[in-house]
Amino acid sequence: MINKKAVIVLSGGMDSVTTLAYAKDRGFDCYTITFNYGQRSLAEINSATYYSKKYNCIDHKIFNIDFTKFSNSALTNNKIEIVNDNDDEIPVTYVPMRNIIFLSIACSWAETNNVTDIFIGANAIDYSGYPDCRDNFLDSYEKMVNFGSKSGVEGNKFIIHRPLVAMKKNDIIKLGHSLGVNYLQTVSCYQATVDGKACGICESCLFRKKAFEENELADETLYI
Repeated sequence: MINKKAVIVLSGGMDSVTTLAYAKDRGFDCYTITFNYGQRSLAEINSATYYSKKYNCIDHKIFNIDFTKFSNSALTNNKIEIVNDNDDEIPVTYVPMRNIIFLSIACSWAETNNVTDIFIGANAIDYSGYPDCRDNFLDSYEKMVNFGSKSGVEGNKFIIHRPLVAMKKNDIIKLGHSLGVNYLQTVSCYQATVDGKACGICESCLFRKKAFEENELADETLYI
């Protein structure tokens, strides 16, 4: 039997690591790709490297692209304060077109390796309101990339898997634990220290804290 292969967009955070474990559990041999895009928290790259090795991935690419040269976000500009907005506006941590760019690069690498299954840990329930984490975006992106790629027009259509897109954070942790994931080395914090310690106060940290609490689990997070 030919092994199934997939490319995983792996940030090193809770959602992407759970997605990697999910893909492995479903029999995929995985390539992982992580983006060094000028983000504040470079510790997440170390996390992605750790989990790529832990899950015996075929290859792990770290793709360098400097978003600070052409876009602006609190995740890439230290002069912009990271705040927790409680309204419906898209927050200052939004990075313009990030998932469009990431998915396009991931699909390019996948097509080179004759892979058509792409996994991304996008989540549209407990998230910060990013438009590129929603199911309607991912569905539209899948259609677009199949119109604009050799694989797609020749009938080997890309599938953009987003297993967590409609899950709450507490359900993501439940899924991860059922797959044997230990989240200690994951980095979700928007402003984690170099050694991966979380601030505990940004919106991403608060979503994560709440999820552990709701599951009555010890918080598998390193804090400052």
